[in-house]
Formats: sequence, C-alpha cells, structure tokens
Amino acid sequence: MTRTFGLISVVIVVGIGGYLYTRQTQSVTAIGSNPETTVDVVAVRNDLMAIANAERRYWATNARYASLDELRTGGDIEVPRRDNFNYSVETSDTGFRIVASYSGSDPDAPKRISVNEAMTMTTE
Repeated sequence: MTRTFGLISVVIVVGIGGYLYTRQTQSVTAIGSNPETTVDVVAVRNDLMAIANAERRYWATNARYASLDELRTGGDIEVPRRDNFNYSVETSDTGFRIVASYSGSDPDAPKRISVNEAMTMTTE
C-alpha cells in the first residue's frame, strides 16, 4: 500500500512540475513567432534599460532629461542599430519615456516597447 501511495505521489509531483515548466516556456517563447524576433526583443529591452540609465545619469548631472541625440553626442550611451526597431525619447521636466517601435514583418512581435523614469517597462 505504501509503495502504491509513493508511486502515485511521484507521478503527481512530476505532472505538476511538467505543467509549470510548460507554462513558463510558453511565456518566454510568446515574444515572437520566430527565434530571431525573440532575440531582438530581448536585446531591445536591454537597450531600453541602458538608455534609461543614461537618462537618469544625465539628469543627475544636468538637472534635465536629454534627447536621444544629446545622449549619443555626449558619449553617455551608444545605441546599437537594430534592423526592425527604431528608438525615440520623449522628455518633459518631470520624466521621460523611451520607446522602441517595431517595423518588421513578424505579426506576433510587440509593436512598441517602452520604459519610463520609474524604470517601468511596458509592451504593446
């Protein structure tokens, strides 16, 4: 009886573990319909965080937020060129929003990814 109970317990635990694993895998691969888009989106998210950190550093030394061109020419950040994404920065006296817009052909890719002064990333 204890062997049967032990076997049933192992089967249930493995089943739950497999279910949780597949759910996590789905959330990671749901970025785009192909691996290249997934890699691009992850790289763009890293770029956005780097640009946001450069904005925060710029604000700490200049008491204002900078445009993307000011960050580039000042040497605060080097923004790599991405084939399917374009970056833009919207600034105000109290904050900023950095947007990466997707222009590729993958219908499952996020069309816009943005980050703000609170380092909150949103995907549309």
